[in-house]
Amino acid sequence: MPTVHFTDAEGTVRDIEGNAGDSVMETAVRNGVPGIVAECGGSLSCATCHVFVREDCLDQLPEMEEMEDEMLYGTVVDREDNSRLSCQLRLAEDTDLYVTTPEAQV
Repeated sequence: MPTVHFTDAEGTVRDIEGNAGDSVMETAVRNGVPGIVAECGGSLSCATCHVFVREDCLDQLPEMEEMEDEMLYGTVVDREDNSRLSCQLRLAEDTDLYVTTPEAQV
């Protein structure tokens, strides 16, 4: 079963088991993870599900597409090299992903 390890801006870690095929954002919202607002519900139009992916996990993820890249310029907290929108990150059976939520989304 896929697992996402969410760390918030204060350093609190929540380990959440997800479902293969679901997005990291869906997993966060379904489990009440603070720091993921997801205003658009995953339609790639708001950037309120911004996360920082731990560097050693980046190779597990598909390449960022152009629209996600553009949306990341609209985040409240400045994007970094490891920034992604969690609505665009799908879980696979063997996913073990570490992400940090920024201190603010809106």
